[in-house]
Amino acid sequence: MTLELYRIDDRLIHGQVVVGWGQPLDLEFIVLVDDTVATSDWEQELYRMGVPPEMDVFFHTATDAVAAIPKYRADSRPGLLLTGDIATMRRLVDEAGVTEVNVGGIHSGAGRTQRLRYVFLSPDEESQLRELAARGAEVTARDVPGARPVTLADLLAGNEP
Repeated sequence: MTLELYRIDDRLIHGQVVVGWGQPLDLEFIVLVDDTVATSDWEQELYRMGVPPEMDVFFHTATDAVAAIPKYRADSRPGLLLTGDIATMRRLVDEAGVTEVNVGGIHSGAGRTQRLRYVFLSPDEESQLRELAARGAEVTARDVPGARPVTLADLLAGNEP
């Protein structure tokens, strides 16, 4: 096993990640890559409370994650890497060789337009996703494992499965 999923979800660790993805993939660890959370003990404790005690959670800044990803890829246990935004994932694609990206949840906000029921994107975020694909990453959207993956073209066109 190894890192089973590289996911962008602006809610970071929550029930859909822990139960929805964690159980079907038999995840044993989550790598949360977020510069703010990685430097905040109390935020880390809040996220740890959202996972079962047998599941490890590791926190990294984007810089630290680039160096740590090989260790997680070599781990025999199944794991998930999670970022809260596209820009952080782009850095991991560029510097750590991430080749598959799951857009799992980007919620409504200023300047964002709804593309899927769980994905709202600004024009800049749409460009960032296109850049991920241009850099060789396969970008799909999927909120839960049982759902059909939505291609980047369908995501940007707002074509819900």
